[in-house]
Amino acid sequence: MVGIGALIWSAVRPLLRLAIVSGGGYLITKMDLFPPIAARGAGQIMLLLLYPCLMFSKIVPAFGQENLPALGPLVLVAVIYQILGISSAWLVRHLFWTPHRFRYGILIAGGWGNTGDIPTAVITAVTASAPFAGPKDSGLSVAYISTLMLISMITLFPCGAHTWIAKDFEGPEVENEEMQYAAKMRRRAIFGKATGVFRRRGAKSEDDDAVEKQTKSHEENDAFAPIREETAVSGPDTSSALRQRGGDHFSTVPSSNSKHVAFDLDTTTAAPSTPGPSRICSPAPTDCNRTVSAIPEEKASPTRADEPPRGLSPDSKPLTLKAKILSRIKSFISGLLVPMSISILLSFVISLVPELKGLFVRLNGENFYPPAPDGEPPLAFILDAATFAGAGAVPLGLICLGSALARLKLNWTRVGMQELPLASIGSLAVLKMAVTPVLGVVICQGLTSAGVIDPDDKVLRFVCIFYSCLPTATTQVMLTQVYSGTGEAEHLPAYLIPQYSLMFLSLTALTAYTLHIIF
Repeated sequence: MVGIGALIWSAVRPLLRLAIVSGGGYLITKMDLFPPIAARGAGQIMLLLLYPCLMFSKIVPAFGQENLPALGPLVLVAVIYQILGISSAWLVRHLFWTPHRFRYGILIAGGWGNTGDIPTAVITAVTASAPFAGPKDSGLSVAYISTLMLISMITLFPCGAHTWIAKDFEGPEVENEEMQYAAKMRRRAIFGKATGVFRRRGAKSEDDDAVEKQTKSHEENDAFAPIREETAVSGPDTSSALRQRGGDHFSTVPSSNSKHVAFDLDTTTAAPSTPGPSRICSPAPTDCNRTVSAIPEEKASPTRADEPPRGLSPDSKPLTLKAKILSRIKSFISGLLVPMSISILLSFVISLVPELKGLFVRLNGENFYPPAPDGEPPLAFILDAATFAGAGAVPLGLICLGSALARLKLNWTRVGMQELPLASIGSLAVLKMAVTPVLGVVICQGLTSAGVIDPDDKVLRFVCIFYSCLPTATTQVMLTQVYSGTGEAEHLPAYLIPQYSLMFLSLTALTAYTLHIIF
């Protein structure tokens, strides 16, 4: 039984290494010693060369046919975590106001975590020392990590989830006040139903008092009935006129107060380039659409019949179903043909076929083929080169991570903080870094009890639980900058900083607890 102090230190030590290296990247960026063009080049080297080498050098020696049953649970856990993350982000967007230009980006932020730098740095360090089996378990952990990375890459790029970010920048601008009002109406609709149940229950306990009051009111009504009859006969025009004037007066109230939007005269807002759409709602599909139905004059936005849909020329023909399917298949395959995924898939094929694996490593301590002059397998030098190059992947990745965090722009002034969706930011950070890890432990323990996850494969159990506590991937910053058209990622930094701040505490607690329940 490993002591509590040893467990905590085993959890803290890899995070200290992560903090030191990424802090170095943060520092040199703030000192203008690591400009954006250098960071971009380093990122390309990391993704196109170093990480593929790391995957190849770790998967081929460590993974084998005996580990093949672990691939199913890894895929299942990866899909479950993505569904949990997307659902959590959707719940946050539904309850709290989220900027219009981040309404789909928050779903990506919730569903896709940093599956590369952080888990590779921490998990390989933890599994390389006691209570694990050392370098063998460390290499096996990279094989498991690569599977989760591959699932994340496939769902984000070939499956097209990255296009959600592009949807954020479609359609006209919607003011923050309008998004706040839409979220307020959704909360009122949700919680109003719950409070209505309690109100009805409370109303039943007050029936006796209501009966007495109704009896008295009926007696008074009977006493004044002749007077009302005379009034009704003598003055119908007057009463109808009053009703008409009252109706005309109160009919203007909902249109003016239907949205409690306060437009400050001192606040500068971007006016739409073309007239037509109201500031109350946008013709684009946004979170405000649930409130548009309450405003009759805005149920249908005016459109031009002679104007073709955006992105289509007047002479273009719609794609057939067969063409659409072929286009999707082509884009899916092209998304897979990147160095990282090719390296992972090739490594798994080599590691599972003994005739191929014997070219690179010894099988059961013996050479499968006639050895090279140094006594090693014929292609062992390729594995040596991949190991040498792959050793720089994790440090360079952490440096780029620190550099990306250093370039995040956030207005720390009082006015700037007041304009942030603090409830949305805080809720997403707590759900990803506190609630989801708890659910991850419960889910993985349940899968272990059900026999889906092998109880004896401690590396697999540790990797599956660890992946429940990952902050949003910094890759989303790059994707947002590309799709925004301005090169800016305005809203994302405010969501990333709290998550990466909570990461050290959450990962320390989760790692220590996971080691406790595994060993």
